[in-house]
Amino acid sequence: MRHRIELPPALGARFAVRDAAAAGIRRGRRDAADLDRPFHGVRANRAPTTFHELVACYVPRLKPHHRVGGVSAARLWGLPHPRPWTRVEPLEIVVPHHLTPPNTRGVRGRRLAEERATTWNAAGVPVVDPVAALFTCAATLTVEQAAIMIDAMITDAANYPGLIPGRPRTSRADIEERLAAWARCPGCGIVRAALCSAREGVESPKETETRPMIVRAGLPEPVVQYEVREGGTLLARVDLAYPDLRIAIEYEGDRHRTDKRQWRTDIRRQRDLEDRGWTVIRLTELDLRDTGAIIARIRRAVAVAAR
Repeated sequence: MRHRIELPPALGARFAVRDAAAAGIRRGRRDAADLDRPFHGVRANRAPTTFHELVACYVPRLKPHHRVGGVSAARLWGLPHPRPWTRVEPLEIVVPHHLTPPNTRGVRGRRLAEERATTWNAAGVPVVDPVAALFTCAATLTVEQAAIMIDAMITDAANYPGLIPGRPRTSRADIEERLAAWARCPGCGIVRAALCSAREGVESPKETETRPMIVRAGLPEPVVQYEVREGGTLLARVDLAYPDLRIAIEYEGDRHRTDKRQWRTDIRRQRDLEDRGWTVIRLTELDLRDTGAIIARIRRAVAVAAR
């Protein structure tokens, strides 16, 4: 039985064919069936099954001044995107105007003036800053989807799901300044419109989805992450609130259902609020898909509290 030649550990789990050749690995071994070919000129010990694994597979192909951009950059920063990642989604690479964008299977290359984005290192990969990530994928988003991404960018919440720790902090002013600097570009109108409805302090994408749903129904815009205090002590912080009417609107994600400690805390907090005259309205993903019933309930609560 013929045994395959062991690859040098220095090559790593993913490597460029040229590096394997330089290490003395013959073509037959480099092209063996036990190695995956995620990109032209790249081999991997196994096929990538996640977005971050796919990006890692492309690293051996990266050239100077190449950066991850567009939707791929948004995913690297952990910004919420409406489309779940799939293996067929191309990896987006941006290059300066004087260079030729990469043209290979599984990659979408495009040009971006180097001064339009700051280069950061995310998970060992050169990537454009979060604002440039938003701008280079905005044309594929709706205004509401862009607002969700902006809310994630400008939040100071430490518990916003998915965001990369240590990411560059972004403010509304940062986005406004970049809009002025970029002037006209695909998707800039979407960003401008989304910025008008973006709010600071949001703690999840579903909170951003809930807020415009309520406003579209003709109801007043609720306050984001309102703190209910009693005698200087924080009693609760609610996702959305009508403070004057003492109405709290809470989005319950799966963690509220599967985390026993969180579930118990939610029940106690709801009791504390109701004991103090608050109406607590809890909604789930189903309510965002079929809004009629929850909007009717909010409307009734507003009508009763306003009497």
